[in-house]
Amino acid sequence: MSETTLFELVSPERLIMSKDVSMVVVPGSEGLFGVLPRHTSMLSALAPGVVDIYEEEVITERLFVVNGFAEVTADRCTVLAEDVIPIENLNPDELEEKIEEMRVEVRNASDIDVPRLNGLIAQKEIVLQAMRSAKP
Repeated sequence: MSETTLFELVSPERLIMSKDVSMVVVPGSEGLFGVLPRHTSMLSALAPGVVDIYEEEVITERLFVVNGFAEVTADRCTVLAEDVIPIENLNPDELEEKIEEMRVEVRNASDIDVPRLNGLIAQKEIVLQAMRSAKP
């Protein structure tokens, strides 16, 4: 049996996964990074994207994460994500509709709310682009 590291995936609501894996690939804010057993300790912000979970050199699960942090130690990788979506449940069209609704809201918003709403739209557009890239 090959060496493993503990991978834990946590959303604000619950622990989604806790299992020993041979490797996990995480979408960090500076790019993808792989975590193997005995990895150097680090902390990284997440970018919207796919977490690939490997067992015995094979990807066994793929999950889309939205924002958060990854903490890596020599024996564990913990991903704290704002949202976690199984790849098969990704629905970029639904998110695009929400973005369009927000654009309508911006047209009817007060001058004070416009910058905040535009910032939220920009964040959702980044997630939408990542979803479109991840969707099989």
